[in-house]
Amino acid sequence: MYMRQFRKTVCAFLDEALTPDLRAAGRNTTGVYSEPEACAIWHRRLFEVGWIAPAWPAIWGGPGWDAQQRAIFDEECARQDAPILFNAGIRSIGPLLIEMGTPAQKAMHLPAILCGDELWCQGFSEPSAGSDLAAISSSARDAGGHFLLNGQKIWTTGAHLAQRMFAIFRTDPDSSGSAGLTFFLIDMASPGISVRPLLDLRGEHEFNEVFFDDVLVAAQDCVGPVNDGWRTAKRLMALARSNNSPASHTRRVLKRVREALGAEASPHEVLRLAELEAELDAFSALEQQPVSKAAADQATRASVLKILGSELKQKACALALDIGVSCADGERSTFLQRQYFGSRAASIYSGANEIQRNILARALLK
Repeated sequence: MYMRQFRKTVCAFLDEALTPDLRAAGRNTTGVYSEPEACAIWHRRLFEVGWIAPAWPAIWGGPGWDAQQRAIFDEECARQDAPILFNAGIRSIGPLLIEMGTPAQKAMHLPAILCGDELWCQGFSEPSAGSDLAAISSSARDAGGHFLLNGQKIWTTGAHLAQRMFAIFRTDPDSSGSAGLTFFLIDMASPGISVRPLLDLRGEHEFNEVFFDDVLVAAQDCVGPVNDGWRTAKRLMALARSNNSPASHTRRVLKRVREALGAEASPHEVLRLAELEAELDAFSALEQQPVSKAAADQATRASVLKILGSELKQKACALALDIGVSCADGERSTFLQRQYFGSRAASIYSGANEIQRNILARALLK
């Protein structure tokens, strides 16, 4: 009974808050976030009702929802075409700072993340170290109370929009592998930072290269101890994966596929859609299962959800591509094909699925 009432409350809010322009922005999204202006408006409206950070504890400005409430909210946002937010601050760095940040870091950044004044991007991947973060070579030299950052990050989603970046750099020049790394909070307006756009398979600009040339960062902007950034980064990735909502993203794709099928759909296409919808329901139920408090269990669960969620979305987008190729509506066909191309990186970002399978294998062997 309570959850039915909660769903009604969510639906009533969305009915009122989502304008035609916002719905159009959400409906036309083929990448990882909707059009930036629509994102800003929608972020503000969710913030005003206290719903902008569904997974945050109430003490830090979240609504205090459980997993089932978050799933209902995501499901209804997908059904009503709400914009998809550019939310690395909400999903990744915010939860990390709640758990590991200093009081000063929390006071400075958490309110700004919640209200939308700070958008964050992630500086992990490098040209010679894609998913192998232990191989990064960008350096941070201790300058006495500050660090000087040099190097390059790549595939940085939203760096051209973000005011801040969280990143790892090598602070021990004699180290190798996962040792000697430090986790930094970086102001993107700092002198010495330059951002260069990279176009994706759709020909659109979400990714970037970011270059650092003697960028000055204060020592108090390290999260966790110096030279222990590997542990901090691993915790951030586990939090990001567990706070993601891949079921709702796939739900949006299948909604458009069902619309495109129409009355002329073949039995094979109808069966493929039904199978994916059943798989999505099962995955959504898995997302809502209670989470163990043990860090190792949380990391394992996050890897499972990352693999299953990203590959389910890719299967849904593959069906969308098949439907789009034969669709008589040219505009819809183009959209479905762009959606397919936009999904190809899903199994790579937030840690490639091959890396996730290695994590699971090590957990099983233990």
